[in-house]
Amino acid sequence: MTKIGILSDTHGFVEPKLYDFFAGCDMLFHAGDIGNSATADTLSDFKPLIAVYGNIDGQDVRILYPEIRRVKCEEVDILMTHIGGYPGRYERKIYPLLKSDPPKLFISGHSHILKVMFDKSMNLLHINPGAMGNTGIHRVKTAVRIVIDNDNMKDLEILELPK
Repeated sequence: MTKIGILSDTHGFVEPKLYDFFAGCDMLFHAGDIGNSATADTLSDFKPLIAVYGNIDGQDVRILYPEIRRVKCEEVDILMTHIGGYPGRYERKIYPLLKSDPPKLFISGHSHILKVMFDKSMNLLHINPGAMGNTGIHRVKTAVRIVIDNDNMKDLEILELPK
């Protein structure tokens, strides 16, 4: 059993309340717009970090993390990118990959809007954790944690904080 924390769009800010929320997590997934390599370092010093770069990330972050990342956590195939869209409106660049080889879990960010949706047509769970930074269009800061147990995803929890 692996507990993962999922966040996005930190824009160079690590919310102190994340430490409590992610304390029991085994690893973190960051879906881009990290902000800078110092923020990535802070997060990776806390927990193992699997990340992708986002559209606001500079070269310091882009040399550390890819645009698209595919990993396996236990028996769950996970695909993550920053700009990915959501079921029924996937980003043009990611859609062919999703269609030809759908993961079990697709994580993306960018919209600053928390969304957890099951895509029946591709048999995958899509999670956009919203935004955890202090800048952007969002009114609340959000993050997600979920348990992966073999090939099952369960016990999804959301952290919601005022901006």
